Amino acid sequence: MSEYQLEVSGLIQEFPRPDGAALRVLDGLDLRVRPGEFTAVIGPSGSGKSTLFNIVAGLDRPIAGEVRVDGRIATGYSAQVAYMPQKDLLFPWRTVEANAALGLEVQGVPKREARARVRPLFGEFGLEGFERSYPAQLSGGMRQRAALLRTVAMGRPVLLLDEPFGALDSLTRTQMQLWLAETWQRHGWTIVLVTHDVREAVLLADSVHVLSPRPARVVARFDADLPRPRTAATFQLPEFARLEQAVLNALGLKDHASRILRMPDTSSDRTET
Repeated sequence: MSEYQLEVSGLIQEFPRPDGAALRVLDGLDLRVRPGEFTAVIGPSGSGKSTLFNIVAGLDRPIAGEVRVDGRIATGYSAQVAYMPQKDLLFPWRTVEANAALGLEVQGVPKREARARVRPLFGEFGLEGFERSYPAQLSGGMRQRAALLRTVAMGRPVLLLDEPFGALDSLTRTQMQLWLAETWQRHGWTIVLVTHDVREAVLLADSVHVLSPRPARVVARFDADLPRPRTAATFQLPEFARLEQAVLNALGLKDHASRILRMPDTSSDRTET
């Protein structure tokens, strides 16, 4: 049995350009995540973070390298990970309960059983009383919690979160980050988070992996040895500031005080040049 829940080894990925040349997006990328570890991946826009997630989620196959989950080959398979994309992708015609149960239903769980499984989670996710509501009746933060509930309910070993709070306003984003930190600590999920927000990465993660510009590889890894539970007071710790600056330095942003590298980019790595 491997000591790692997720192992990404030597991933290389290329896509064709309009001129017929190959655009290399990943260049021998390696990533290791232990069971129950919260890992953040951060890098410049267009560096290949979405491509990495698509491969780990089994939506794409690399031209070289492999993905293992619990020591078993998972390249090209989606049954071992649950993927929450940037947008909540809640179906407007389904209730919140029906949306939360959708992942289980897709796996073949009968509708009644799927909804019974997700129902006990609504209180913990701050959605109790909204089971019969529709997405349009929820705030942005509540929609993201519903999308995360759907992801968690699938019961997969690894959760992939792609900029889950990027579209929220600053206050709501901070509230959601602190809520996720608290909820993760209770459950000990294995999470890989892609973000453009350095402070988010440092606040939430046990380890922060910094990617190079495209073609991406991991150029630095930092252990976030900050006390848990992580709270609003964590932002004020001297070690938080030191780690934040170290990550910024690794990104080539020395003495840069900005919280956000740039606004989240919703376009695919395939289309960026």
